[in-house]
Amino acid sequence: MITKLLVANRGEIAERVIRSARALDVATVAVFSDPDADAPFVTLADEAVHLPGAAPAETYLRAEAIVAAAVATGADAVHPGYGFLSENAGFARRCADAGLVFVGPPVAAIEAMGSKIAAKELMARAGVPVLPGAVVDDDRLAADPQALRAMAEEIGFPVLVKAAFGGGGRGMRIVHDADEVADAVAGARREAASAFGDGTVFLERFVEDPRHVEVQILGDTHGTVVHLFERECSIQRRYQKIVEEAPSPAVDAALREELGRAAVAAGEAIGYTGAGTVEFVLSATGEFFFLEVNTRLQVEHPVTEEVTGLDLVALQLQVAEGEPLPPEVLGATLHGHAIEARLYAEDPAHDYRPGSGTLHRFAVPELPGVRVDSGVRSGSVVGTHYDPMLAKVIAHGATRGQAARRLARALAEARIHGLVTNRDLLVGILREPEFLAGRTDTGYLTRHGPARLAAGPAPRAAAARRVHALAAALADRAGRRADPPAQRPVPSGWRNVVSAPQVATFLLGEEEVVVAYRRTRTGWWASVDGEPVTGLLVHAATADAVDLEVDGVRRTVALHRVGATVHGDSPLGATELVDVERLPVPGTEAAPGSLFAPMPGTVVRVLAEPGQAVAAGTTVLVFEAMKMEHQVKAPVDGVVADLLVALGDTVDTGEVLAVITTEEEGAA
Repeated sequence: MITKLLVANRGEIAERVIRSARALDVATVAVFSDPDADAPFVTLADEAVHLPGAAPAETYLRAEAIVAAAVATGADAVHPGYGFLSENAGFARRCADAGLVFVGPPVAAIEAMGSKIAAKELMARAGVPVLPGAVVDDDRLAADPQALRAMAEEIGFPVLVKAAFGGGGRGMRIVHDADEVADAVAGARREAASAFGDGTVFLERFVEDPRHVEVQILGDTHGTVVHLFERECSIQRRYQKIVEEAPSPAVDAALREELGRAAVAAGEAIGYTGAGTVEFVLSATGEFFFLEVNTRLQVEHPVTEEVTGLDLVALQLQVAEGEPLPPEVLGATLHGHAIEARLYAEDPAHDYRPGSGTLHRFAVPELPGVRVDSGVRSGSVVGTHYDPMLAKVIAHGATRGQAARRLARALAEARIHGLVTNRDLLVGILREPEFLAGRTDTGYLTRHGPARLAAGPAPRAAAARRVHALAAALADRAGRRADPPAQRPVPSGWRNVVSAPQVATFLLGEEEVVVAYRRTRTGWWASVDGEPVTGLLVHAATADAVDLEVDGVRRTVALHRVGATVHGDSPLGATELVDVERLPVPGTEAAPGSLFAPMPGTVVRVLAEPGQAVAAGTTVLVFEAMKMEHQVKAPVDGVVADLLVALGDTVDTGEVLAVITTEEEGAA
């Protein structure tokens, strides 16, 4: 029996594994990096061991340090979670050498799937349909553009370049032209090395806009392999899934049987044990092709748990102890429908740019059939070293439509303050007619622009802007009145003429919102951007909430102030308003044409120099953040007037990286 389990991961999945282990009376050990010292998973475990450093390469990817932590704490097993070392055969072997049970498949199974070429050959022999591909596994080949070009042409365009080890969309590029192959391989290799500690990449024929359907398999040490039905994972950004569901709306009983049979054949071919996933692409004609076997637990495993009633982590531990698959697994059936949405700290309006900072408030409402798997709490700090996923929100219902509506409501009512997230995009997807009809594929977000999906109905957004700005002004007034006079020697609402309205100015994104208001003998008068607010009744106002009626509709706006930022939440949605100082302190301004860092990161390439002429769209430099590369491009035709960073420099959000001047600015 496993008595103490070290979880070789962080965040949400670490918490998830710890919960199931505790239910089985298994003691737990966490490992944590410097940035994760205050993360919830650290104290949720019975014990924790510090891994000095911040970057994955010096912490969660250090196999020897993790094994040493397990030995030092008396653990007898290691659960790798997903990502990091979860599909690293060397790590699994190191665990075995130290006398530790690796909660995952045998080393041989990981190795068999570690080589994409060998894996596909093995799958073909097992009768599983495969696509043509090739591997780039050495520096000499990677540096030979002609060889790479020939390799891609033999496979046939378009070609998908992806990391050979690991997943999650890291180190992935689509190439449509032979001239793009070398750059795509170089960039993918850098990302793969950073995320997984191995820069090997794989080239494969890319099927345009298929469905991404995967099958959950489970095997025991007695030779039994079964499937637990399929998941639909087609809605993706940057080749990474953001909405997953089980079962797939495109799979009927006959196709489900075919997919399940192929997945079981794949598992049996490699002697699989534990939980794994066989991934396929599914064409519009119903043909499916093998992509890969993920020899680990998947991020989206909760939807399978919800429709089968099984605990996959608990089953992983039982299989690792040598137990046969129980009857409830062998006779598993589908019950209802489940949908999962991945909530990320990222900005879909700016190419899904990941964010970082303090999550001042995080609360998802408790609704029937809704589950939240998260690694953050209110006050958590989201850094730049790891994936920016905040939580997985999962809804289960008797039907697909019921699950979608429950999930949309839970996300819409969530209070998420301090970071830009993809929440509005997820809600937009869940309420979009094509999604609700089940017509999804990997081209879904290309057909449906993220900005339009996230914006919601225009009248609703306009009403939120108007009502929330007014509520923020009234809440600020209520908060000032509640303060003792000694704490406000110069009140911000002070006026020479008492009968004149008070004025509050906010920024909503890049737009300025001006609110004027005053209390009269008969009630309240207010205007927003010069337009009078009709039918205004203020039923109650505190610093935290304003109950007001506008145009005959009464709503309560919950407000949360953090410094100069006011977060507003109501049935109209969520807004983030920033106070505009009436009398700002004079200070230096950035030079015209300045290029700013959109997030903290490290400069990994500098592609221009002072005095160099650049065209609009030219990449000036590249920096790495959140395990991904981000290009900083010239916004206009001009000249690099100044370059303020060098290779290897660490930059903060808002820091000026370079200055581009146009001919007119130069002449001036």
